[in-house]
Amino acid sequence: MQLSERFLNLVNQQLTSFKFESEIDSLVVYIAQSRDDQAPTLEAVGHWPSIEKAFPPVELDPSLRAPSSDRRWYPLQDGSILLGVLRVERVPSDETWSDSLDQRLQAAAFSLAHCLGLELDKKRLMEELSQKGEQIGFLVHQLRNPLTALRTYAQLLLRRIGPDNKDRDLVESLIIEQEQLNRYISALDLLSQDKLPSKSESPTPLLLPPVLSDNSSLNFRSLIEPLIDRAAARAKLQGRQWIGPSRWPQWAEKVRPLEEGIIAEIVANLLENAFIYSDKLSSIGLHLSDEGLCVWDEGEPISLEDRARIFDQGFRGLNSDNKPGSGTGLALARTLAEEMGGSLELLDIPSDFDSKLPGNGNGFVLYLT
Repeated sequence: MQLSERFLNLVNQQLTSFKFESEIDSLVVYIAQSRDDQAPTLEAVGHWPSIEKAFPPVELDPSLRAPSSDRRWYPLQDGSILLGVLRVERVPSDETWSDSLDQRLQAAAFSLAHCLGLELDKKRLMEELSQKGEQIGFLVHQLRNPLTALRTYAQLLLRRIGPDNKDRDLVESLIIEQEQLNRYISALDLLSQDKLPSKSESPTPLLLPPVLSDNSSLNFRSLIEPLIDRAAARAKLQGRQWIGPSRWPQWAEKVRPLEEGIIAEIVANLLENAFIYSDKLSSIGLHLSDEGLCVWDEGEPISLEDRARIFDQGFRGLNSDNKPGSGTGLALARTLAEEMGGSLELLDIPSDFDSKLPGNGNGFVLYLT
């Protein structure tokens, strides 16, 4: 466990407060540590007097195996939980330990145990806060996709009803409200990134599958068709060509476990990135094969420099200036793909996935097991 400088300074202060006790030869504070599946150990985190010697864990120190009347152990406990121990060595003597010294050592052990308990509580709360911050960041990112779709549909409706329609003000109001929601989402995004504690060492928390159902299975095609409709409407609004799947392979038609609904999240992220970062007049498409699926665009290829880091958390490429996003989408999409046993790769050109696809541009491929 990583201990704070504040706690380590407290340990040092407590130990050095005994430097004028003539009976005391040395003191060592050990903290219970757990690593992976190994048994807990008691590892030294502070000692007095200050020397260059490194103290091994209690169980690996042969000098501690023999009992000694000049050694005492004071447990650092939080209720029934042993958090650590204070080892005290006194100057060799035939005299009994003085009551006053024993009481001081007990008080020091109590103070250290109390502060260590607070240290552990702080660590746990900071980890929980960090995980919640990451979850908020991921959820905020996912909210952008349906909000963008709502804006697309509203703009298409605005074109259809004409300038003199009595309901035009209502549609324009919908667009204004969507822009306001985007501002709130951007503020939440910044809050989750800049104001929350740094990422913990624990596994990355993932979003729940986007489909919540009373059933235990789903059909992938039923999940992906709404995304295709959204992409077609957005392409129409932008005046660019959209090419949807020409065939549905067997894996897309068969019933799949509910947790594999995350495939839809991956596709939604890839399509959103394609519309944001590709050239405004380039074609965009979704192609399915027996091996997986490819979201492609016929725009300017991503630079070699950006390709090396395109899936890094928080990375934004050279062409991302003045464009929405936080560098979360592709990192999240790859994590989700690997979580379900697949992989997400960037191909040099879409035709590397299928010869029917363009020979230039970019292709993000989700390979499925």
